[in-house]
Amino acid sequence: MLHGPSVQARDIHGGIHFHPPAGPARHSPPAPRQLPPLTARFTDREADRRALDELRAGQPAHASQVLVVTGLAGAGKTTLATHWLHEHARRFPDGLLYADLGGHATGPDHDPASPAAVLEAFLVALGVATVPAGTAQRAALWRTVTADLRLAVLLDNAFTAAQVRPLLLGTPTGLTVVTSRNSLTGLRVDGASVHRLEGLPAESAVELLAVGGGPRVAREPDAAHEVVRLCGRLPLTVGLAAAQLAVRPHRSVAALAESLHRGRGAVDALRADGEAVMRTALDTSYTLLPAESAALYRRMGLLPTDRHDLHMLAALGVGGAPAHAVDSAVHTLVEMSLLQETGPDTYRFHDLVRPHAQALGEERESPAARTDVLRRYVDWCLATAAVAERLLTPSHPLPGPDGTERPVSPTPLAGPEEALAWLDTHRNGLLGAVRHCAGAGWDTSCWRLADRLWPLFLRFRPSDMWIEAHRLGLAAARRSGSAPGAGRMLTSGAIGLRDAGRYAEAGDWYRQALELAVADADVRQQAQAVSGLGHLALLTDRLDDARVHFERALRLRESAGYRRGAALSRRRLGETALAGGDLTAAARQLRRAGTELESLAEAYEAARVHALLGHVLVRDGDREEGVRLLRDGLESFRSGGTRSEHWEGRCLEWLGLAAEADGDPAEAARCFRAARDLFRRLNPLDARRLDDRLGRRH
Repeated sequence: MLHGPSVQARDIHGGIHFHPPAGPARHSPPAPRQLPPLTARFTDREADRRALDELRAGQPAHASQVLVVTGLAGAGKTTLATHWLHEHARRFPDGLLYADLGGHATGPDHDPASPAAVLEAFLVALGVATVPAGTAQRAALWRTVTADLRLAVLLDNAFTAAQVRPLLLGTPTGLTVVTSRNSLTGLRVDGASVHRLEGLPAESAVELLAVGGGPRVAREPDAAHEVVRLCGRLPLTVGLAAAQLAVRPHRSVAALAESLHRGRGAVDALRADGEAVMRTALDTSYTLLPAESAALYRRMGLLPTDRHDLHMLAALGVGGAPAHAVDSAVHTLVEMSLLQETGPDTYRFHDLVRPHAQALGEERESPAARTDVLRRYVDWCLATAAVAERLLTPSHPLPGPDGTERPVSPTPLAGPEEALAWLDTHRNGLLGAVRHCAGAGWDTSCWRLADRLWPLFLRFRPSDMWIEAHRLGLAAARRSGSAPGAGRMLTSGAIGLRDAGRYAEAGDWYRQALELAVADADVRQQAQAVSGLGHLALLTDRLDDARVHFERALRLRESAGYRRGAALSRRRLGETALAGGDLTAAARQLRRAGTELESLAEAYEAARVHALLGHVLVRDGDREEGVRLLRDGLESFRSGGTRSEHWEGRCLEWLGLAAEADGDPAEAARCFRAARDLFRRLNPLDARRLDDRLGRRH
């Protein structure tokens, strides 16, 4: 039996050639183009697209290229990755593949996609007729088929690095982009570059809100900015807010902002097809947490703070774990984008995550557990504030019970600079602790904590916080029957009132403090109250009254052997002489005060006196020495343990006056603008004074 072509002939000369019959033409499948379609509204993200370009350009040319886009649910990871890959589609003529890995799918029948299933779909899309059964065999074939192909793959919504790793291309000519709520640290080991996606810039978020809100958004700019703030500037939540405005064309933006303020905010209020999509997404992330991380998440949600550090979290008593053990639970929360790292061992919740964590804490922690967590937090605030107080104002701490209920380890602070940074970072949480103590009836802790925040108030001058903390502290001290506590709240709180321009109320507080101090025969507190009354007289141009008060305060402080206080009284007498035009007397008092403070190692107070002396010397004609002291003070107040934005602003203003007197209007305007920008954050009265001065210059 013959098989194949045959020839029958008597003689054959030369070669024989067989030409098989032409069969049907075989066509290679078209290059797959599987990316999701582009969305109609894609706002901004210019900086993020440039970041992805830079990450890709920075990867080694010989290695497989992998980019991970991570971030909170609703941040727009898929949309960004899709748009970016569409922009670069011409670089990948062999195909654009897409797979949803279902890493955070919800429901009992929705498990993450298996690598084997994804590989099968990819191989079929590339024209492979027969796909092997095992995952390892499919992965090997995948690398073989894609070798040298110019191919881009978008792996969306990944759960773990292990889920992604079999799907990676084995060629440097291709690119894999992975999106995930998790950081997928394991892929970094494989050479992946990671880009964390945050919320939209505020103006871009307002632009997205206007898609549904139309002209209302432009008519109500303040309300629009408040809405996008409450939405965390996430494209998902801002888009849902825009949809609410679209379906209710007569609703004001302010009304929407008010509705987002109520209850649990945007997490519950913004819905699609009746579902609170943001809450559902966060619920899904929470259910995937290990027990220790879930417990920490709930307890963190109960705290009245927007900043956390490891020592604080260790104080919460999650399983009695020390700080080094808590770090593992924190790491998981950061990995899953539920917590953001803001500095070395410091963290914050996203604005939309915090109410979700709070709700879980209130629902799933018992009343006794909630009280225990908050008590531990307050004790940590008291303990660490005491460390900062001793470092920054060593003469200020008040002896006696500290208001804590149990020993707690404070956050270590290596020196004055770290103490200032800690106070600045945690200022909102510290005020939250004072508020909680006032509401919970923890009166001694309330006024003690307000008192220990003195260096925060002194250096940063946050007038509203200063006044609120001392109002709460004063009421708590009176309820607890502590006369020393009430006196401290009155004298310190009066300074906050004075800085806010509320002179009449400040004077009333000083007089109440003086009455208490006289009744208790407390000479130092008497001097403090009298000095405060003198400062009010100075500020209202009653120079003779001011001088009488400061001289009385000086005598009281000298009689008590209080050298630091006496030096501060001399500083005030120097200011009074300056206000009266007696520059020689002012310089004499200030030089003596500065020498005394330096001998007491009071670096911050000495720096203030020397800066004031510099201003006096410039006024008195000694410009060279005066400007030198002012510039030294400016450098001192900008960094280190003597940092103070308030005094930085004062030095800049005085340097501006010196430049103006020297005939240098450009330098004067530069100094005045810099001072005004600082004062805008600190004290509106000072900022308006600088605005007026700059206005007169034009």
